Amino acid sequence: MFFFRRLIIVIILFALSTSCSTKKQVVKNNPSFAKGGDVSWLPQMEATGFKFFNEKGQAEDCLKILKDHGMNTVRLRTWVNPSDDKINGHCSKDETVAMAARAHAHGMKIMIDFHYSDSWADPGKQKKPAAWEGHSYSQLLQDVYDYTLDVMTALKNVGIYPEWVQVGNEIPGGFLYPEGSTDNWNQLVQLLNKGYDAVKAVSPQSKVVLHIDQGNNNARFRWWFDNAQKYGGRYDVIGMSYYPYWLEGQPDYTLSIDDLGNNLKDMTARYGKEVMVVEVGGEDTKVQNTYDMLKAVIKKVKEVPGGKGLGVLYWEPQGARVWSGYPLSAWNTDGKPSPALNAFLE
Repeated sequence: MFFFRRLIIVIILFALSTSCSTKKQVVKNNPSFAKGGDVSWLPQMEATGFKFFNEKGQAEDCLKILKDHGMNTVRLRTWVNPSDDKINGHCSKDETVAMAARAHAHGMKIMIDFHYSDSWADPGKQKKPAAWEGHSYSQLLQDVYDYTLDVMTALKNVGIYPEWVQVGNEIPGGFLYPEGSTDNWNQLVQLLNKGYDAVKAVSPQSKVVLHIDQGNNNARFRWWFDNAQKYGGRYDVIGMSYYPYWLEGQPDYTLSIDDLGNNLKDMTARYGKEVMVVEVGGEDTKVQNTYDMLKAVIKKVKEVPGGKGLGVLYWEPQGARVWSGYPLSAWNTDGKPSPALNAFLE
């Protein structure tokens, strides 16, 4: 009897130790999941006098506040020849590199978002840089390569090799219109591949992201990435935007969150790629709803099989409406972070 009791105890102890080991491994891997935001407005917010305060009301570096809310990643857009407009300008190569260096010094991962424009590029507009207007298609191919290489080299020169690089921003219809429109997939893919080649020439380990909006819309993604595959598109990660606020007839995230989760899983199964929500946001006046939405999005990305769900990034969490006019930040008028950001804490 004593022998059998000893045997049972040994078995139980072994099971417990195995369980604890597994749990420790999960915790160890958590830091690799990207949680962060696009903070490209931050330098101009500071330059124009906006003050950031932590939850105790103490003035503090915005990046430190974001880190204290569980964020480990910063996304930065880069524009070719932007204006000095505080909202619609800046984000030049030099400004982007300086901000990347600052975030890097905080120990944060970096994503660079090439818009290939002088200002906003999104589904409604993909205007080529003024300096590239009138260029032939063959020259545009060289423009994309040279500009991408230039920015990547500038980052390398300050010791930064981004974890991720977006070639184009929200490009369901393509970019650099009209030559890079989805009306001509062959040309579009060649332009995208030039960006890919330039990224890899400087930083082979950086993962190239192709980014489409409406992450809940599986038909949209299948059509786009089927064509990208058909024409030989080269990339590493499928990036998605997810803004229930902007979805016509579906502003309630509970109506589309399962579609987002299913699309994330379908993209990895169909194309063998990693996936990431590179833009998300909720209305600043609906704090609990935004918190709940963010928790749900993070959960869906983490549920992607094989660890292929890489992370979730909020778009301009610090971009307070009182400064920017933007309704989907996660910052209060008093300069303090919204409790919605607590969703990024483990």
